[in-house]
Amino acid sequence: MNSKLTEITAKLNSAKCVAVFCHIHPDGDAIGSGLALYHALKNKGKTVHFACEDSVPEKFSFLAGVSEIKTELPDIEYDLLVSLDCADITRLGAFAKRYSKFKETVNIDHHISNNGYAKYNYIVECPATCELLTDVLTEAGFEITEDIANALMLGLVTDSGNFVHMDVTPKTFQTAAYLRGKGADCNKIYYEMFSRQPKQRALLYGRVMGKIKFALEDKLTFIIISAKDMEETGSDKSLTEGFVDFPLTIDGVEVSAALMEAKKDRYKVSLRSKGKVNVNAVATSFGGGGHILASGCMICGSLEDVIDKLTYAVYQNL
Repeated sequence: MNSKLTEITAKLNSAKCVAVFCHIHPDGDAIGSGLALYHALKNKGKTVHFACEDSVPEKFSFLAGVSEIKTELPDIEYDLLVSLDCADITRLGAFAKRYSKFKETVNIDHHISNNGYAKYNYIVECPATCELLTDVLTEAGFEITEDIANALMLGLVTDSGNFVHMDVTPKTFQTAAYLRGKGADCNKIYYEMFSRQPKQRALLYGRVMGKIKFALEDKLTFIIISAKDMEETGSDKSLTEGFVDFPLTIDGVEVSAALMEAKKDRYKVSLRSKGKVNVNAVATSFGGGGHILASGCMICGSLEDVIDKLTYAVYQNL
């Protein structure tokens, strides 16, 4: 399934007009890897566009090039399409159909659930796609500028949980050290991602965490992010990143589930595990996926039904 790194770098070097994509509801790793490749290709004199179906959350606005990310592509001929940090082709949203029909496609990703949907795939399980892309760019001979280093460090920091997730390896720290040496501003990235927050997020956080539900003898927790709470606090889904991690700080909790109300009787589920439970297996049973310790899926049904379904699925994997 995997192509050789040399095949991937050869494609990037030979392409003259490239479209880069990341998954819907983009997070730090998706935005960071996409911007890093965008800058690297552009600096080589190539025509390149970075597209995502959803608008980029405001918190990423400090990164160079964010304003150039598109929600629609111009009507031009590309010779290579690249997907980044996207475990499933359907997660490309509006661009999935175009990608699936294109002949020359590259897929660079770190999710264990990725089935290799491109012509050329580079899939390695690790904390972040930005860790992989650092290797890809250096192997391809692209200069790692300060802007690129910041974008890559963003993905590395956010998807590794500030380097505390269990899949962090010495290679992860080596990559971080390399990017720091290239000018990545770790202090600013940490502040923008983890310290700074708008009033709306603080109000929503208080509401959500005040109603944590426990199950399976307190080994499983649920936090509910309702449309009503988001509306009344003036929040949007981009402000909820990191909410799912808080319940794991509670003694005895093994799995945290965040249920975001997407529409009536439809919930976007984010799952996190301390290590005893493979939440990728849980998410996969509902058509989702991701990592052993961090996965997601969509589940339809009433809130009570969704909680019951997830409780049983986690119980089966305890």
